[in-house]
Amino acid sequence: MGVRIQDVAARAGVSTATVSRALRNLPNVSGATRRRVLEVAEELDYVVAPVASRLASGRTNSIAVVAPYIGTWFFGEVLTGIERVLHREGLDLLLFAVPDERSQEDFFTRMPLRRRVDAVIILTLGLSADQQDSLRGLGVPIASVGDPLADTFSVGIDNEGAAQTATHHLINLGHTRIAMIGGGSSFAGRFTAPRQRQRGFRQAMADSGLPVPIEYDVDGEYTVRGGSSAMAELLSLPTPPTAVFAQSDEMAAGAMQTMRRMGVRVPDDISIVGFDDHELAEVLDLTTMAQPVAQRGEIAVRAVLQALADGRSQTAPGRELVHTRLVVRSSTAFETAREKR
Repeated sequence: MGVRIQDVAARAGVSTATVSRALRNLPNVSGATRRRVLEVAEELDYVVAPVASRLASGRTNSIAVVAPYIGTWFFGEVLTGIERVLHREGLDLLLFAVPDERSQEDFFTRMPLRRRVDAVIILTLGLSADQQDSLRGLGVPIASVGDPLADTFSVGIDNEGAAQTATHHLINLGHTRIAMIGGGSSFAGRFTAPRQRQRGFRQAMADSGLPVPIEYDVDGEYTVRGGSSAMAELLSLPTPPTAVFAQSDEMAAGAMQTMRRMGVRVPDDISIVGFDDHELAEVLDLTTMAQPVAQRGEIAVRAVLQALADGRSQTAPGRELVHTRLVVRSSTAFETAREKR
């Protein structure tokens, strides 16, 4: 049988409650008593049981992450960043997925997080006012990656500005027939990034006086398969585009697969730009808008941990934007180069 807290209390001549408070650095313990308890604990090689410590402090040492999906590259990268920080701090991660509107509504109605976590991080979910109220009712620090929530901290990117940069890259190469593979109305219903990237694309085209025919705005469902189908749709048009902006690298990869199968050369026949700098983007030599995805998770989790360290029940409200950058590879080329071949 190992050393118990009662053994430390008996040797130090104090109560077990005083030992507990001294070891957890809580107030109402004199400096001399605290030093005596620490000396005895070291002499006896006493280690505080994690479960007992959690119960005594009211902390669970667990951070919840609520995400729409867990099997995609983007969310996997964000979770990697969060887990990296939590591992260093010796904390646990509880992951909850709400893949559709019905499961999201059910989750925030039941609120299974109550008394189970010390803080919550929301990934890219747009929440209704009632859902945000339910979340705040937990009384724990909250942060979001993506869409900002009222009175909390969030970390994001300038989706609209990044989409403009990607589109202007194609325009500067001389392209005038530029299509976009996006998220579609059904996908954009729960997430703001597709709408923001669409606005950026359309703004860049408008700034250059270029039209966007309705058939040049196609739904790729933010998947490889969706991107492949969307590209097949574009190639079937009487006047197909000479360049494409895909709102994600996964959709761009699917589009490139279709072009290869149909004998369309990249970038000789069609240039393409993606978004994210997915791990496959370099393999495909894909020009893309890079964003530090894992870093966004790290920033969010540090915000809630700082609030906990400060003894606050909420994060300091604010929004941090991380930078994106255009990474030019061989999937884009001057439009004039096509005409010379």
